[in-house]
Amino acid sequence: SDVGSQKDRVVTEEEWLQKWEMGNIGFHKEQGHPLLRKYLDVLLSGRSGLRIFFPLCGKAVEMKWLADMGHRVVGVEVSEQALKEFFSEHSLPYCEEPVPEITGGKKLQSTSGNISLYCCSIYDLSSSIVGKFDGVWDRGALVAVNPCDRQRYVSLMISLMEKNSSYLLVTVSYDPNKHKGPPFYVPETEIKSLFG
Repeated sequence: SDVGSQKDRVVTEEEWLQKWEMGNIGFHKEQGHPLLRKYLDVLLSGRSGLRIFFPLCGKAVEMKWLADMGHRVVGVEVSEQALKEFFSEHSLPYCEEPVPEITGGKKLQSTSGNISLYCCSIYDLSSSIVGKFDGVWDRGALVAVNPCDRQRYVSLMISLMEKNSSYLLVTVSYDPNKHKGPPFYVPETEIKSLFG
């Protein structure tokens, strides 16, 4: 599979923060993603009260939707602005506390306790900090991660999953020679080799 000129492309944390500051967030879906609704039963597998992880969560509206169904939601996002916008746009009170294991890391948690959002690099997380998850909703994370970091990202995701986890992944398909990304093109063969 030809990934064009993308394999060496690197988007810095500062560039992501700038996207949020400038409001250049075309990746955010106000109504939530239709594929989550369509495949929700696959993610939940008839189970209730799950811990569901949102890697690179932004201010995804699905976090509140799943929390309202009785699930506990944990997200991670480098932009504090995105996390604060999530809570304010849903009129959710929250408290903020430092995460001692992560230099400069913060946890913003709804006062109801069912939504915990970490403000830090995803690579600062580990199961000793956030625990393990019954489900992962990866709507724009794998395709946003720098291609050179994919293996590191997937290894982290696998380490955060319980044995019976469901992992719902959304990717995009296009000619990588015509678009430099992100979102990056991740061929299906690579997804299979990454996740095994």
